Amino acid sequence: MDTTRQFGSSRRTFVTAGIAAGGAALAGCIGDTGSENGNGSGDGSYTVSMAPMGEMEFDAVPEDAFVTFTQYADMAVALGHGDAVSTLFAPEMSGTTMNKFYERLPGVSFDWEGLENPLENGVTKEQLYGAESDVHFLDPSYVLTTQNDWDASDIEEIADTVAPWVGSYHSGVHSEPADAYADSYEYYTLWELFEKVAAVFQERERYEALRGVYEDTLSRIESDLPPEDERPTVARVTLGDGVFYSYHLNTPGFWQAETRPLGARDALADVEWSGDWGTVSYETMLEADPDVVLHLWGITSSYAIGDIRQRLESHAAGSELAAVQNDRVVASGMRYQGPIMNLFQLEMTAKQLYPEQFGTWPGYESGQPYPEIPEDERLFDRERVANVVSGAATDGQ
Repeated sequence: MDTTRQFGSSRRTFVTAGIAAGGAALAGCIGDTGSENGNGSGDGSYTVSMAPMGEMEFDAVPEDAFVTFTQYADMAVALGHGDAVSTLFAPEMSGTTMNKFYERLPGVSFDWEGLENPLENGVTKEQLYGAESDVHFLDPSYVLTTQNDWDASDIEEIADTVAPWVGSYHSGVHSEPADAYADSYEYYTLWELFEKVAAVFQERERYEALRGVYEDTLSRIESDLPPEDERPTVARVTLGDGVFYSYHLNTPGFWQAETRPLGARDALADVEWSGDWGTVSYETMLEADPDVVLHLWGITSSYAIGDIRQRLESHAAGSELAAVQNDRVVASGMRYQGPIMNLFQLEMTAKQLYPEQFGTWPGYESGQPYPEIPEDERLFDRERVANVVSGAATDGQ
């Protein structure tokens, strides 16, 4: 079957900066005038520049988005394009978690039911040709590093004949990209990545308005942080079968977007691992003995925080942890967070770590929405965010 001929005549147009087979993609030029902000060329088309894909040209705002990780779905919702999301990683877990936050934003919700998990059986060219999406929110470097039957020429083929790739997986923890992009990869913060997605959807005003909320929230948090020597020691982990899957707090990358700004002392700072996350034993945790345990994924449907506490309390070493004894094992959020999720997770984590400065965290009951916070103790304005998402206001006021 001539797939290029069959699917190449769709309404989507994409111009790549050229990914040579076996070579590197041309680096996105952040300083290019107009490209990275999605400026038009006068005929309805517009370009977005981003590493490692280079310069991409769209002939229309995407209406059907192949979405992988949750941050891109959250970004689409934030920009008023949630209906464009046609696939989602672990849809039930991701979708219900997103809606736990959105419950506190009047008029905002996400319809995840019926979405397929695009990563469940691996990524194939046949899958992408069949989906005929307008954009693929997936880092091509992720594809090359996780799928054995892909090479750079396959990436170029899909970009040329179906739709662009838009993503930056390795920005999560600044991990190494595929060899094909070794000289062209750039790392983006969460909000820089959101800016690129906003350019794809041509939603600059919404992006700037939400960025304003974030900057106000960040400024408020930073101004009230206690001195460093008065901050708690914290372990950011997920309890597994006899081990803890571990993550750092203050290292670069958007997986730490809700912990790094809070500047707590990382109880596992001296523990190293080679992958995107590590594993530590109960013995190592007991040696570190953190004041607070942030249980990553604890707010998702995959874990019940009450069960986690019970498992730790019933374990000989776990029961000795100061965080367990002082009831400071708390449900944390998702590392795959977009801008809306980031605002809530910043607020949540600030209260969990610094209740004297930011108000007491009311706790989280598994399966329930994000808890209601008294209006005078909220770290950002819910109505302001909801109005931006709904399009009622894009001036950040």
